Amino acid sequence: MKIMDDGILLSPEDEITQKRAALGANSEQFAMMLGLRLNPASGDKVLAYEAGRIEPTEAQLKKLAKLPFVPPMRPSPQESKFTFIDLFAGIGGIRIPFQEIGGKCLFTSEWDKDCQITYAANFGEVPNGDITAISSANIPKHDVLLAGFPCQAFSQAGLKQGFYDTRGTMFFEIQKILAKHKPSVVLLENVKQLVGHNKGQTLKTILGTLRGDIKQSLPNNIPMSIEARQSLTEKLNYAAEFRVLSSNNFGVPQKRERVFIIALNKNSFGSITEENIAKIFDDIQNSYKEITRLGDILEPDQLVPVSYTISDKLWNGHLRRREEHKRRGNGFGYSLFNKESKTCNTISQRYYKDGSEVLIDQTHLGKNPRLLTPRECARLQGFPENYCIDAVSKMQNYRQFGNSVSVPVIRAIAQKLKQYLE
Repeated sequence: MKIMDDGILLSPEDEITQKRAALGANSEQFAMMLGLRLNPASGDKVLAYEAGRIEPTEAQLKKLAKLPFVPPMRPSPQESKFTFIDLFAGIGGIRIPFQEIGGKCLFTSEWDKDCQITYAANFGEVPNGDITAISSANIPKHDVLLAGFPCQAFSQAGLKQGFYDTRGTMFFEIQKILAKHKPSVVLLENVKQLVGHNKGQTLKTILGTLRGDIKQSLPNNIPMSIEARQSLTEKLNYAAEFRVLSSNNFGVPQKRERVFIIALNKNSFGSITEENIAKIFDDIQNSYKEITRLGDILEPDQLVPVSYTISDKLWNGHLRRREEHKRRGNGFGYSLFNKESKTCNTISQRYYKDGSEVLIDQTHLGKNPRLLTPRECARLQGFPENYCIDAVSKMQNYRQFGNSVSVPVIRAIAQKLKQYLE
């Protein structure tokens, strides 16, 4: 039995019923949140829990306890100023600023199950799954399309195969929706490496497609949905421009460079040009030059559990590998930072493995360096302090924040786009 703030005893079946409703989940989706398989049988088991016919296991009760009764990022009832959809939504980093300025989210898509859990725990909505399996006709008409489309195909960590990688062709899943609904505003985000990929041809293809300068014709063996392939012949009509922005200029102490593409529909805004969008980016860069300090996002030493301090074995491994790289004449190895560091390296989704990109110095405590905590990673990406990180494991927290956008950068863009959204 759970005791609520008002002193009322709440049974597990009532807690499941209330939290499932709060998170906007059907019985199958909620089963996934309790660690069960996503299938009808598991959904039936959740309904049996709610009816009191069977009892959840101890492990399931622990997962249940971490799910909120009130999702912290759920928008308050208000008349929306515009509508948007959130594609490749991750954990909602792009959504937050556009929701803050009065937008109403009509549709989300994210295939990763753990990201779906975190998203539901914060926004009270379980994202739809694989966008390649969703027809654009089943997506509501909207004013704004937001998408942090998969970046591994263009990143240093990926294979750099670009559009010839399954993840790279996800841009054309965006194109199919643009061809159908023609939203007024589009914001896309990707890794910095997209700019130089294939000697600039990949980015040129994306911009040319948005502008309607080119029509695509890709080989039949390149994987994409049938609808996306059919939409390749549709001519779009956007003014589109890009800029690389770094999060450390927007109030978070992390040097995280990402490419952002803004596209404005000429059918909506008439004589809008690429020069207008370049001016938006100029204004953003000129307005946000902030001095940062890593210590501002770190927990006090006494509040950091000892489990985040790396072991002697791991620390000695870091030292040994750095010496090996040094002998080879390269700079690879761990990176050590302290409270006075202005910025740290980019955290990635592999951070949970050994933390080598960002280790926090603890020599003043006579200890080995430590990893960032999940809450510190959330702060490093500019997520609100009340953002729920407890619905998934620590490893998944690291993966999710390492793969997320920096919220303050999106907030700066959203504020500048506000005039077009209203």
